[in-house]
Amino acid sequence: MRRLILASMVALTVSGAAFAAEQTTPTTAAKFVPVPQDAVLSYNLIGLNVMDGSNNNVGEIKDLAMEHGKLTSYIISVGGFLGMGERYVSVEPASVALGYDEGAKKWKAIIGATKDQLKAAPEFKYDGKFKR
Repeated sequence: MRRLILASMVALTVSGAAFAAEQTTPTTAAKFVPVPQDAVLSYNLIGLNVMDGSNNNVGEIKDLAMEHGKLTSYIISVGGFLGMGERYVSVEPASVALGYDEGAKKWKAIIGATKDQLKAAPEFKYDGKFKR
């Protein structure tokens, strides 16, 4: 009986690992595409200050959330000082206007919300599978 239970546990573990591998395996061959000239790369976004409509710094893009290969939200840090007391909120990409400032040679992010509105928004927590 113990052997049967042990064999069942091993089989479930192996099949679970195989199932996880199936989920992360691409379903089609690689397709190579050009990057449009007006595209923004993720390394330009991570750490980018987010400004409100009055050009006040209201947060910083800390992370990008993706689902099924599509960008679903920006994780923005709000408040705090030197990493203490900051909290995170998740906003839809359409909520943030991105642009490249040719004169300053840098990317800009503008959101239609104040720092107080962001502080009052539902908090995103880095826990569970999102643990950093």
